[in-house]
Amino acid sequence: MRHSFFYTQAAAILLIAPFLGACSDDRHDERLAAAGPNPSLSALMKVADADAGARKFGQCAACHTIRKGGADKNGPNLHGIFGKRMGQGSRAFSYTAALSNAGGTWDAQTLDAWLQNPQKVVPGTKMQFGGIADPLNRADVIAYLQKEAD
Repeated sequence: MRHSFFYTQAAAILLIAPFLGACSDDRHDERLAAAGPNPSLSALMKVADADAGARKFGQCAACHTIRKGGADKNGPNLHGIFGKRMGQGSRAFSYTAALSNAGGTWDAQTLDAWLQNPQKVVPGTKMQFGGIADPLNRADVIAYLQKEAD
């Protein structure tokens, strides 16, 4: 019964999180315009806001912690994940074979693709996440993860 309550809570958070993000004044449109027309990830990272990313990380917090030494939940703790090998961020977390064998490093490009569609990046991952469609919102979350890398 406990699991169904958790999943109900997680589903509710995932449903309302995009609307909560819209309530904050993170100058999204202004920053997006500053990145130029059809901006590259590099251009988006120049205008990304780690503080806005911290707020947007709220949707990730249903399954992940980020503070140093934080516990794993349904997903691994993400503190210091930036720059680490995929599938090796937490010694205690049980990663899928698909993610453990994927190779690669959690850099801005990989995180951008992952945050857009995890299943496309690593077919067979157990992460069930619909993705973040807005490229600046992804860049903000990446900036936050980078800031939390130590």
